Amino acid sequence: MKVTVDIDCTPEEARTFLGLPDVAPMQQALMKDLETRMRANLAAMEPEALMKTWLPASIEGFETLQRAFWQGMTGGTKGGKS
Repeated sequence: MKVTVDIDCTPEEARTFLGLPDVAPMQQALMKDLETRMRANLAAMEPEALMKTWLPASIEGFETLQRAFWQGMTGGTKGGKS
């Protein structure tokens, strides 16, 4: 024997009937917090802000690399004579 039961209800009605908690307020709060964090991170990703953050460090790193390269090529002496 086969029995089929069709129930027509909304998800909210099914949650209430089964005794499950309503998590909609928690989801809304988390989504608002996520939106706030994403907006803050996107503001930090503006090209101008990125250049201000990365450029000084990379220029100093490049100058250090250049000095090390020239010292290696000149034997570490002034004037290039060993």
